[in-house]
Amino acid sequence: MAEGRTLADLSKADAVAKDAAPKAAAAAKANGEERKLDKFGRAYATGKRKNAIARVWIKPGSGKFTVNGKESNDYFARPVLRMLLAQPLVVANRVGQFDVMATVVGGGLSGQAGALRHGISKALTYFEPALRPALKAQGFLTRDSRVVERKKYGKPKARRSFQFSKR
Repeated sequence: MAEGRTLADLSKADAVAKDAAPKAAAAAKANGEERKLDKFGRAYATGKRKNAIARVWIKPGSGKFTVNGKESNDYFARPVLRMLLAQPLVVANRVGQFDVMATVVGGGLSGQAGALRHGISKALTYFEPALRPALKAQGFLTRDSRVVERKKYGKPKARRSFQFSKR
């Protein structure tokens, strides 16, 4: 047991904490800012880009990035893709403050990096709602809806036609 603490002291402290928590939550709600965290203290978000879908969890930590069980430097070998992942944290001035754990499926590496950037941005706004204006201004919260156009019948690609010859 802790020194100088009795059961009565602990119950008083617990009662004070229970009274303070709803007041803090009510103040945050009045400002339109409410954190969305799971029972482990993580913020979860889904990011999408092209055919890639990223499920992202962030929590306070040392800045460790894990993608599909691998270190982000191993998964995304190109520096441009790693730069994409860091953009939301750089804009929010939170580099090295959050651990990011993500699973990504579908698409190619470029689409997956874009989906991860979208997911990290959304998770940051769930963790710290005050960051939303800065991330929104950079366009990180907008889902890029461009996808590959489907192939049409009678054509070799979506719009490309076979070469025309008069003979």
